[in-house]
Amino acid sequence: MSQDVVDFIKEVKEPWQAELCTQLRDVVHRSIPEVQERLQYKKPHFLKNGKYAAVISTSKDAISFTIFNAAGLELPEGLFDGPPERKTIKLRPGQAVDQAQLSAWVSQASAAL
Repeated sequence: MSQDVVDFIKEVKEPWQAELCTQLRDVVHRSIPEVQERLQYKKPHFLKNGKYAAVISTSKDAISFTIFNAAGLELPEGLFDGPPERKTIKLRPGQAVDQAQLSAWVSQASAAL
């Protein structure tokens, strides 16, 4: 666990965003037991074997969660944006997050890293 990532989450202003960042971080750690995390470009980045696996980004009204190495994932139409190699979901207040499904996608995408 990186103290920089802990500090990042503590500094998130909106309580719902801080809670969601914590949940997403937990999803990544459950999905990739050997994950390494660091703050890069002012965002939490998660790596496996030195390669990007996921990133969390905050904006004024959303949290973006990007899964790398996503070309082989079967994702619901319209839920994720981005090129085949990395897919991003934007989560807004009150939006439900299926943590088990997200964990499965992160695990599948990172398996080849």
